[in-house]
Amino acid sequence: MEYRNKLVLAPMVRVGTLPFRLVAAEYGANITYGEEIIDHKLLKCERRINDIIGSTDIVEKGTDSVVFRTCPEERNRVVFQMGTSDAVRALKAAEMVCKDVAALDINMGCPKAFSISGGMGAALLSKPELIHDILTTLKRNLDIPVTCKIRLLKATQDTVELARRIEKAGVPALAVHGRKVADRPRDPAQWDEIANVVSAVSIPVIANGDVFEFKDFERIKTVTGASSVMVARGALWNASIFCPDGKLPWEEVKREYIRKSILWDNDLKSTKHTLKEMIMHHSCLEFPEGKSVIKAETLMDLARLYGEEDYYKFVESTWQQQCFKL
Repeated sequence: MEYRNKLVLAPMVRVGTLPFRLVAAEYGANITYGEEIIDHKLLKCERRINDIIGSTDIVEKGTDSVVFRTCPEERNRVVFQMGTSDAVRALKAAEMVCKDVAALDINMGCPKAFSISGGMGAALLSKPELIHDILTTLKRNLDIPVTCKIRLLKATQDTVELARRIEKAGVPALAVHGRKVADRPRDPAQWDEIANVVSAVSIPVIANGDVFEFKDFERIKTVTGASSVMVARGALWNASIFCPDGKLPWEEVKREYIRKSILWDNDLKSTKHTLKEMIMHHSCLEFPEGKSVIKAETLMDLARLYGEEDYYKFVESTWQQQCFKL
């Protein structure tokens, strides 16, 4: 995995599933992060090969509930992000997915209460010894790169010192979200503080925060000196933000997402959640489209809504043929 001069899709809960990652990559994302998955949950799962659709699935034992799905097409660029607060447990969980992804990232910036209460996410920012233990344990035992994503601490120097300690753990890159734990998305990202981290370490820094247009990729790199740039909301609202020639029409991007959700049999709730997030940015869920998405009970309902009924039938027919062969 090369971390310099890359456009990166950030990890987003319930959004960063296989279809969305593939859409982002199709439009130009070089590295795509999956949604954060907690180590406790992984340890309740098993790895299965899905010969019908050609995917590798991490599935909850005793169920057909897919926790993480990937495919060979994204093998060299997908990053599995994990939530953890224990090195031994993290390693045991990572061993389940390490052969199917390009890299592993530890979430050290999530400010949500469920994450912090479990000692994960942003709770790790105040525990440098535990951070070092987790990163070195994983790095020593895995054959894939191990990185982490952090937020800014209250004091600039504290962020810099933490970044230096993380670098000493041997990670090949560090992602920095330019907001503090208490900041909200509406608060501006502090690019100048990311620049302080970049100046303090020699490993590639991936800058994250307030990237909404393709031109912002170069702007944040110029201001911060970061090696690469990560985008979350800007990609959610229109995944073609990665296109150097400019964004594609929103309707076209939505249809491409629907097609990939059908092709990879994406979870209906996840698909609807992602569509609703897209719609809320551009219009309103109370409009006919939003109401129809909310009411949808199957992927076929969504296919009809977006004019992809024939595509759905084609994919379904292909699956049936594959089942017959097996």
